[in-house]
Amino acid sequence: MSDFSERLDHLRSVFHQIEAVTDVEGLTARIAALTEESSAPGLWDDTARAQEVTSKLSHAQSELEKLEKMRVRIDDAGALLEIAQEEELSDPASARELYEALGEEMTSTEKALEELQIRTLLSGKYDERDAVVTIRSGAGGVDAADFAQMLQRMYLRWAERSGYATKVLDTSYAEEAGLKSTTFEVSAPYAYGTLSVEAGTHRLVRISPFDNQGRRQTSFAAVEVIPLIEQTDHIDIPDTDIRIDVFRSSGPGGQSVNTTDSAVRITHLPTGIVVSMQDEKSQIQNRAAAMRVLQSRLLLLKQEEEAREKKELRGDIKASWGDQMRSYVLQPYQMVKDLRTGYESGNTDAIFDGDIDGFIDAGIRWRATGEKAGEKAGEKSSDKTGSKTSDKAGEKTGD
Repeated sequence: MSDFSERLDHLRSVFHQIEAVTDVEGLTARIAALTEESSAPGLWDDTARAQEVTSKLSHAQSELEKLEKMRVRIDDAGALLEIAQEEELSDPASARELYEALGEEMTSTEKALEELQIRTLLSGKYDERDAVVTIRSGAGGVDAADFAQMLQRMYLRWAERSGYATKVLDTSYAEEAGLKSTTFEVSAPYAYGTLSVEAGTHRLVRISPFDNQGRRQTSFAAVEVIPLIEQTDHIDIPDTDIRIDVFRSSGPGGQSVNTTDSAVRITHLPTGIVVSMQDEKSQIQNRAAAMRVLQSRLLLLKQEEEAREKKELRGDIKASWGDQMRSYVLQPYQMVKDLRTGYESGNTDAIFDGDIDGFIDAGIRWRATGEKAGEKAGEKSSDKTGSKTSDKAGEKTGD
């Protein structure tokens, strides 16, 4: 009984912390303002603005609803505990059944509360945005291209399991198998903040299915995650700074998919950033989609430059995100291990099928802890436990 009381007190304590961080009053006020704006006459004269308002309103209402449901679950658990305590004296058998039910409910509530707590750690400027994910094959030849396709499927399956909408924007197929690169959107509240911890270099170790001698192969793929641009961001790109090329869309093996020059490639001349789009049916649609992604990347580049300037003021500090942030080992043993957080799983099939919530949650917690340590000690602690630990862990996990 004392154990249940302690667990209930802990649930209430954590929930109160989440409420404080979430700012329920501010969230309620934002919902009221968005509700008023959504009912304004003529809102749908501007379709893009109307969709933005309704999307923000839906996301805010969803956040408040999650808090309300959690409060009810905790209150119900408290009421059930009181009933079980009263039953102990008059009907011990009934009390035991109530305690069993209470134990199951508390375990379920603790898990849901932990997921809600993770969300409170996503407080970055763009964390609540949709995400644009780009995966590029690296060293490793055809195995790297195949690995890039495995990662694309992993993230798309994760989004599907989570109920998030996705849209593939561009795909460049490799000659033999797999992908040279792929870009896709993930539309969900806090998609960018959630997936941003997946950015970095991923490594695969396995017996290559493309090697007729059955040798073990190490290959790499890079994952880039950027926030989706919004109209209010105002990233101006002069026409003189870009070069636009049009070409015909193609599929695997170079098969013609479109008989018109609908695919678009935009090159940002000052930075060398190249964005290609061929998913849409018209050149105009592909150009608009490509410009959005280019603006998103320039926005992220601007934020990175500002972050570097702040780091320079504190001295020469190594980046906390090492080159090999995660290893997927399929041979001689099966293990997926994140080299930053130490989180690992031996169920590689489930991981490649999109069961990566454990890695994402661990990454979010690790990043939040690292940022706090960096603020207190000039990021010296995060450097020692971040990149150096990753190097050592990488040596152990490598082939």
